[in-house]
Amino acid sequence: MTRSLYTKFLLGYLVFGLLGFIFIATMSSEITYQYLLEEKSESLYDEANLLASTYSDIYQGKNISLSTANPQLQAVATYLKAQAWVINQKGSVVAETVPASHIGTAIDGFDPTVAGNRSYMTGSFFGMFDKEMLSVIAPITGNFNTYGYVVIHMPIEQIVHGKDRILNIVYITALVVFILSLIILLVFTKTVYVPLKKITAGAKEYAAGNLSHTIKVNSADEMGYLANTLNYMSSELNKMEEYQHSFIANVSHDFRSPLTSIKGYLEAIKDGTIPPELYDKYLGILISETERLNKLTQGMLTLNSLDSKGFLTRSNFDINRVIKDTAATFEGTCNAKDIVLDLTFAADIQMVYADLGKIQQVLYNLIDNAIKFSRENSVIYIQTSLKYEKVFISVKDTGIGIPKESIKKIWDRFYKSDLSRGKDKKGTGLGLAIVKEIIQAHGENIDVISTQGVGSEFIFTLPKATAL
Repeated sequence: MTRSLYTKFLLGYLVFGLLGFIFIATMSSEITYQYLLEEKSESLYDEANLLASTYSDIYQGKNISLSTANPQLQAVATYLKAQAWVINQKGSVVAETVPASHIGTAIDGFDPTVAGNRSYMTGSFFGMFDKEMLSVIAPITGNFNTYGYVVIHMPIEQIVHGKDRILNIVYITALVVFILSLIILLVFTKTVYVPLKKITAGAKEYAAGNLSHTIKVNSADEMGYLANTLNYMSSELNKMEEYQHSFIANVSHDFRSPLTSIKGYLEAIKDGTIPPELYDKYLGILISETERLNKLTQGMLTLNSLDSKGFLTRSNFDINRVIKDTAATFEGTCNAKDIVLDLTFAADIQMVYADLGKIQQVLYNLIDNAIKFSRENSVIYIQTSLKYEKVFISVKDTGIGIPKESIKKIWDRFYKSDLSRGKDKKGTGLGLAIVKEIIQAHGENIDVISTQGVGSEFIFTLPKATAL
């Protein structure tokens, strides 16, 4: 069974909280207790040593004067919130702070060395208390003799109380940290997990073929950017899928028409429907249809090379010369329709940096279209101009124009407007698509201005030639 990233994160969070609580409740409690015990014992031992040093001058193995010992003992005991005793060598209490109930009492089994290397001992102090105490023992010495001992007792419960106060602070801090981490978890859930879950669900929809699905993530962060990117990708893929269906339908139609015509004429010739004296006529039709198929195939191959980011062989060349040479190829067609090509250049020589062969194809397609849709006895204007380090090339006719609703569609592959179908019977509908692909491959733009019944003007840009 696989677990989601969020489930793993939540489990980790809970485990972290549980382990943290166990640590605080056990290890931290013990560590704090030992620390306070050591600290308090050192403090008590220092005070006991000070008292022992004071008493060493006045206590010479005889009974100590209570009037001399008690004020100091009482002051220390009050300050430390503890009990202080003076014990002689025999183990009897000779002085103590209030309540003075142990004076003269012999401590059974008293051994000042029982603490060993430690400066303190814990317990009932040889059975003298009915509760656990922290006791420190400091010897009273003088002239290389030990006259007695100063003992200070503090209830262990005071240390426990101090430990509890510290742990309460730790518990509150841990609770605050836990709440803050919970808030972070909630923020993470809202800003990361929920958007990521939506993105994952969207990716599954795309994988299943539902490209119309929209990932609804509106955050202005990486998740929102990723969702928008995937939405854009799905939109483009959906458009591409629709285009593929349309493309296949158009290709099938445009190939089927000439193939049907060729098949029909060949069958008619074979079965004798067409008499031999008409063979030349119908063979000419067959050749024309064959040329149409060849033209269609070449156009598709050109578009395919452009779609696959075909290599551009850029060089510096004179665009004016290319326009003149391309226009010259239409001399016979223009003469047949009494069309004049008017060439106007901003300079005698205008060098550009582009792919010569592909720009020739652009000019050929644009001029060919202009002639097809121009009336007889009309003029086609071809101009160049320079602006902002760009060379503008314009091909303008005075033909039938393009309907307003068709202007955005003329760049689509296989598209023909209703007006153009009667004028362009042999066209493939690929010419302008090829033109746009070539210009965009150069990183430039092409636009059209057209008025139905007046004419159309196509304008594209090319970069100026680079310095040699």
